[in-house]
Amino acid sequence: QMEDPIQLKEEGNKYFQASDYEKALQSYTQAIKLNKDKALQAVLYRNRAACFLKKEEYAKAASDASRAIDINASDIKALYRRSQALEKLGKLDQAFKDAQKCATLEPRNRNFQETLRRLGANIQEKVNARGTVLDLQSRNSRVQKMFEILLDENSDKEKREKAANNLIVLGREEAGAERIFQNNGVNLLLQLIETKNPELILAAVRTLSGMCTGHKARATAILHYLGIDSICMWMSVDNEEISLAVCNLLQTITDCLLGQGKEEHHGKEEALVLDTKKDLRMITMRLLDMLVSKKVSGQGRDRALNLLNKNIPRKDLKDHDNSRSIFVIDNGLKKILKVVGQIPEMPDCLPLTENTQLTASVLLNKLYDDLRCDPERDNYRLICEEYIKSKIDPQDMDKTLHAVQIVSGVLQGPFDLGNKLLGMKGVMEMMVALCGSEREIDQLVAVEALIHASTKLSRATFIITNGVTLLKEIYKKTKNEKIKIRALVGLCKLGSAGGTDYGLRQFAEGSTEKLAKQCRKWLCNTSIDARTRKWAVEGLSYLTLDADVKDDFVEDEPALKAMFDLAKASDKTILYSVASALVNCTNSYDTKELVPELVQLAKFSKQHVPEEHPKDKKDFVVKRVKRLLKAGVVSALACMVKADSAILTDQSKELIARVFLALCEDPKDRGTIVAQGGGKALIPLAVEGTDVGKIKASHALAKIAAISNPDIAFPGERVYEVVRPLVSLLNTERDGLQNYEALLGLTNFSGRSDKLRLKIVKEKALPDIENYMFENHDQLRQAATECMCNLVVNKEVQERFVADGNDRLKLVVLLCGEDDEKVQVAAAGALAMLTAAQKKLCSKMTQVTTQWLEILQRLCLHDNMEVQHRGLVIAFNLISADKELAKKLVESELLEILTYVGKQEDHPKKQHIISVARDCLTKCMDYELIKPLSQA
Repeated sequence: QMEDPIQLKEEGNKYFQASDYEKALQSYTQAIKLNKDKALQAVLYRNRAACFLKKEEYAKAASDASRAIDINASDIKALYRRSQALEKLGKLDQAFKDAQKCATLEPRNRNFQETLRRLGANIQEKVNARGTVLDLQSRNSRVQKMFEILLDENSDKEKREKAANNLIVLGREEAGAERIFQNNGVNLLLQLIETKNPELILAAVRTLSGMCTGHKARATAILHYLGIDSICMWMSVDNEEISLAVCNLLQTITDCLLGQGKEEHHGKEEALVLDTKKDLRMITMRLLDMLVSKKVSGQGRDRALNLLNKNIPRKDLKDHDNSRSIFVIDNGLKKILKVVGQIPEMPDCLPLTENTQLTASVLLNKLYDDLRCDPERDNYRLICEEYIKSKIDPQDMDKTLHAVQIVSGVLQGPFDLGNKLLGMKGVMEMMVALCGSEREIDQLVAVEALIHASTKLSRATFIITNGVTLLKEIYKKTKNEKIKIRALVGLCKLGSAGGTDYGLRQFAEGSTEKLAKQCRKWLCNTSIDARTRKWAVEGLSYLTLDADVKDDFVEDEPALKAMFDLAKASDKTILYSVASALVNCTNSYDTKELVPELVQLAKFSKQHVPEEHPKDKKDFVVKRVKRLLKAGVVSALACMVKADSAILTDQSKELIARVFLALCEDPKDRGTIVAQGGGKALIPLAVEGTDVGKIKASHALAKIAAISNPDIAFPGERVYEVVRPLVSLLNTERDGLQNYEALLGLTNFSGRSDKLRLKIVKEKALPDIENYMFENHDQLRQAATECMCNLVVNKEVQERFVADGNDRLKLVVLLCGEDDEKVQVAAAGALAMLTAAQKKLCSKMTQVTTQWLEILQRLCLHDNMEVQHRGLVIAFNLISADKELAKKLVESELLEILTYVGKQEDHPKKQHIISVARDCLTKCMDYELIKPLSQA
């Protein structure tokens, strides 16, 4: 017997995937008895809970999930499994609470949102059935009762939680929302907020959000009653959950004022004319004021920036109205510039988070992109120039520092504008001069600015001429780790800018490995702040272009794990740098194929021909991929994909998709990728981002879908989201491997359920699948035919075969006569199902080609029993469909074949074949086309 808990867990996982839940249960139970590690114990209880769910032992499932949660309160899988178990046990309120925690931890997870909606509806139905809430005669008093329970400090905790959940559910329904509103509910909700109890505040804010959704008049009234100042104050608190809930409330109100998200009409509201422009401007002004207020927390400032990012620039550039952006530029551009110009190391700095300044740079970029003409862009630039000039003071170095920091922040936003600001008189010289300053804070700000300025080769040339020597000196002399890291990254970045060569390889005694080793040390040093350590990641993103560096890097497990931990910080630069480093380590970048003739020509003319580094060969790349998987790269990538759209750029998405595709190369690794959330993470990457990124992500999904159980790889409704990416790979612009693996994935899906088959049809995949059935390439033709074999079970697909004027049936019949056995098996299976389901196709089969009878006879005599069985089933379908058709078959050599097969002695392996042949003969006797042997 095994005594290693980890081995037992893996064994349990294999049994679970094979649907052997009893054996999986035994393995997990044994592992629990032997294990002493708390983290592993939580996983084992969570896994055993999944087994109990499958066995429908819901009380045990809830108990095990609770044990996992006791060890790790934010274990999202355990929370969701307990929610499922509690729902089955009828404890809807408790199930709702667990689902709510899941949705808070992963707000973008559609499965959790759907579960919340369903449970909310079920709670409401239960309440209705018992007649305790929504009865029209008692509704008002019931709402009042809930508020009494919530506002009474002596109320039982469980009662208060139940009342809070019921209130949220009521607020989401029109009738309930109106009852709360009409019964002084907004005032009572305000009292809940003023209790300063976090749970009650959350319940009140979420109820208000539900009441505002889709109802402009009510949203406007609530906005004015609460007051925008109060809402902004609540959003400024340090509690992340409350801050996010208030942000969602303000977004809901804004959506209503903008006329978005309205799904149904409410009473006479359509007759009201509400002028919302004044309210929208008021909200915008308060959000801009939040940006520069010292009373606002860093988290609150981020929420204000995110709301401005989401609601101010036009979503569609075809819409000519960009007045909201113009308003913000005229009234708030200087406030945004003040945020990007903050220096965290200075004593007068505003409260910030790691993401505040980068989010402000993103807003600057979005506002600039939203401008329609040169005069508008010139106005934007003049405001920036005027503000920067006001900060430049040779007598006050601190003010000058802020000016450089602002230029640095703009360079991270609208880069072209940042480039123009660099051209302002004295700005570049000031940056170089600050590098030579004795003050560390001057060096810190100047080095960062030089790094951001070196993105474009035109500016990098100036910096190479004037700043590289300074950066080298700073790197060698400074003892401040923060400055040292930045100086190194500046040197790395300049080394890769436009292919410039200033001797980076000769720096640090000619070894990029030494530079990378130093970066890895900084990365692992947790005593250095995250903002500084992220520069070490950026340095590695350049240095891992060197094959020796990337091989050493993936060997350094602590450095990898430190990088993955940093990736969870949701910082735009970190995400891009981590993704770049992983692309380098997995060699998933595009490489130009060297034409042998041109290589020989270059050698002949004594030109340098770049040769592949030994450590960039396939064996080394495979080893690096395995090490990355072992270190937990999939979990890190899945976490990165969840980042906000302002942080996760399309370029970062493409890089992550490239890495996933490289990880999926070996079929043995795909189960690990699925288990760590890779399948789920790939779906948004396949539908959003660059064209290249979407193709790479779709191909990775195809690799997973081709061999995995869809119920495990893409549980719930998620599987339907995978169909479109797979179908997108079915065209001539994609390569043969992408076509083939997409077809395998669709074959796997189409064998699961009719709902999935219908989804494939709706995505218009059938014409492409049919085209691949004509392909000369054996594997493509086989995969397409197998896919069609599964799809013909669907009635809509059958109708396409029945319709006049097409050669679909002819193609399937001819494919039955192919020499390729696998194609024959699939085609014969499709024909057997079609002829069984549609009698019209039985007679149509005899008309599509003169070879039909010869092909059918060959099938019925085939050496492969699977092909032979399907051929005999087709024959039986034809005989059963029509007496005249049966007569035609009896008059042919097929009768001898049926007689020969039917007369064989019973045999377990052949019995299914012999039985079908006998059924055919029995049917012919029923028609009186042949007589029993005794009557002959």
